[in-house]
Amino acid sequence: MTSRSISRENSLQQEKPWLFPQYHTNGMIKKLSDLENELQNPPELISRNVLDRIQGSMIGLALGDAVGAHVEFKTRDFLIKYPVDDLRGGGTWGLRKGEFTDDTSMALCLASSLVAHRGFNSYDQLVRYKWWFKKGYLSSIGECFDIGASTKRSLLEFEIRQYDFAHKYNISDDQIDYLTPSQSEKFNVICSEKDVAGNGALMRLAPVPLFFYRHPKHAINYCKISARLTHDDQRAYDACRYYGALIVAILRGENKNDLLDNNFYSNHIDWFQYEPLHPDIMKVVQGSYKKEHGYDQGIRGAGYIVNALEAALWAFRFDEGSFEKGVLAAVNLGEDTDTTAAIYGQLAGAYYGYNQLPKKWLKHLYGHNFIQCLSKWIAYEGERWSPDEPEHSTATGQARRQSSIIVELSTNRRPSSTRSTPVFQSNSQQTGETHKKNSKPTSDRVFEITVEQEQNKPARLTASITQPNNAGGVLKPQASFHDDGDFRWKSTSKNDVPSIRPKSLHPVASMATSKPTDSSTRLEDTDDVCRWIISLGDEYANYAPNFKKNNVDRFWLLHVVDRDVLREYGVENARHQRTILAQIKELNKQRTTEALTKTNKELS
Repeated sequence: MTSRSISRENSLQQEKPWLFPQYHTNGMIKKLSDLENELQNPPELISRNVLDRIQGSMIGLALGDAVGAHVEFKTRDFLIKYPVDDLRGGGTWGLRKGEFTDDTSMALCLASSLVAHRGFNSYDQLVRYKWWFKKGYLSSIGECFDIGASTKRSLLEFEIRQYDFAHKYNISDDQIDYLTPSQSEKFNVICSEKDVAGNGALMRLAPVPLFFYRHPKHAINYCKISARLTHDDQRAYDACRYYGALIVAILRGENKNDLLDNNFYSNHIDWFQYEPLHPDIMKVVQGSYKKEHGYDQGIRGAGYIVNALEAALWAFRFDEGSFEKGVLAAVNLGEDTDTTAAIYGQLAGAYYGYNQLPKKWLKHLYGHNFIQCLSKWIAYEGERWSPDEPEHSTATGQARRQSSIIVELSTNRRPSSTRSTPVFQSNSQQTGETHKKNSKPTSDRVFEITVEQEQNKPARLTASITQPNNAGGVLKPQASFHDDGDFRWKSTSKNDVPSIRPKSLHPVASMATSKPTDSSTRLEDTDDVCRWIISLGDEYANYAPNFKKNNVDRFWLLHVVDRDVLREYGVENARHQRTILAQIKELNKQRTTEALTKTNKELS
């Protein structure tokens, strides 16, 4: 990484350090409550009316999330029997009263990116979502405990692309999250699968229209790009375009009748740049949510984007001017209770304003001061943003012209649930049953994995070992990663089988069992990771072959491996999973401490 890149990163962090991950001396990430003394207000006063609406939207989102969190996934029948009537703790996630889930955390990530970069930076938004997912950045409890499947797959794909990009352009691990504008323009940020129509993009949306409301066309376009990063489906991003337009209209002074007019889209068609909405979203725009009896008439608080949009607008339409009543109505629909209420909260909060939010809930909201301060910066930086300025600090160009972008990435990868073992070629020496470091190599063996796959059906894998006649003895599984030979794919389908991770770019060297590394900085290639696995105990040694076969190096271990990935590597034992994940967490802590020490030295 160039000195220019480092200075830009340092400049951003020094200006508003509380918008970036901060760590305690033990390597644990600081939570919002730990940052109270670091918050800084903007240098100039902001319109009181605008700030009231922006804070109302951001804190309204968080309140809706917190009220719905303790009954997330509960059915409508359960909530008829035990209706939610106030802000409470416990329940689904065991949270304290006022703590929030992924809806608010992701919205705070998005808002912090807009403020830190004084504009829309797609790459940085994904980086911050990754920080939340992997480090607990801007979480209410210091870790990610709730994440949608589509979002998770998109963030895992983002990490894979970062890995490939870093190796292609020789960028170090500690700088890959801080690309220069020229570098980020080369990065394909649309990490979502196609046809992903969940509510995960809408639940975090508010910061975008709040920041850009003075420029409606740009605001609505950025709502679309924001959604596509993790939910690349027209229903998802058109729901965000429409809902973003409603929030823009609120900040520009329109009343509730204007917002809920069946002709809202046609009345603001220039904001949408005459780009039509998906038919399913247009049905909502034209009033499909205007059903007074709600659930009994088909309104559902489900994860599907159309249901979520309808439910939030239904709650807003029939809330009788009361934010509290609207949140409780949204939550008591059941199912994805926190998200339905968070979506309602960002719209209703903007409309009623911060001063009309329930004070009995505000005093319990976790991170209240942080969200208030961040809202001030949204207002301040948004007021100064101009579409006429060059996008020197944004990474939106590649999202706009995705179809023509050049990216050095594997073309056949899919989400982890459909990935299989990649091509792997080993040149390591055969060490025999005693695993002696200097054993004499034997004749070559070929490990051949055959993939038989019919269209639209799961792949069926079979493995065979071709062994020369003069090679005696039985190949034992625990020694397989020491054997000299090639792992080769032979696919009977026309399409290549996707890999669970990219092929390692590190040369594979001879691996011998030795004292395990105790520092993440010494844990580099696949062989190091295998030695590390073995060092956890004899019962873990059998997992090493799969780690080697999947080319798990330091980056992959520290950034990608989770419980689901461990299962794919054959680690089914729950105690073993917990031990491995706990040790990975310790390595990440150590790496963080080392990085902080290095940064302090550079700054001094």
